[in-house]
Amino acid sequence: MNKWVTTYRAGSAKAEIHFAIGQCSIGSLLVARSERGICAIFLGDNPEILTRELQDRFPKANLMSGDAEFERVVKQVIDFVEAPVLGLDLPLDAQGTPFQQRVWQALRKIPAGSRASYAEIAKQIGSPKAMRAVGQACAANPLAVVIPCHRAVRSDGSLSGYRGGIERKRALLDREARPTLKV
Repeated sequence: MNKWVTTYRAGSAKAEIHFAIGQCSIGSLLVARSERGICAIFLGDNPEILTRELQDRFPKANLMSGDAEFERVVKQVIDFVEAPVLGLDLPLDAQGTPFQQRVWQALRKIPAGSRASYAEIAKQIGSPKAMRAVGQACAANPLAVVIPCHRAVRSDGSLSGYRGGIERKRALLDREARPTLKV
């Protein structure tokens, strides 16, 4: 097991994680970066709750406010939320179990503007009966929008379960259905 995985499982003891909170059209957005890349993107209504969520995810890390350079990274993420067609080319550090990693990789293959059911994702990763576990992996996703768990839907196409709320999920899907370059 590599040093970083061991550190992560230990609550990121001694790790330095820089973070900042910005605003986008669908609410507050927290972006955090470890030494390896973007390790958290959370969406919500309350910046204090987002900060607590980061503290819960990395309880032993040294959380530090981002500097001006990091604010540019946050701006890139906000621009990506506003116009997904722009893409986002930043190093990522999404730590999770091997199963979660498989689900997250499958989610990243769903094209913007498309959706896949939890059952379809379970089949794609070779675990056709693991729909509930796919949903749990979506809920554990640390990188909102970049790992597009908002594209996962029920088998009947209806929306369910999203850490940022169903209305935010709907807004993200609607935005992807009408791509634009406005930022």
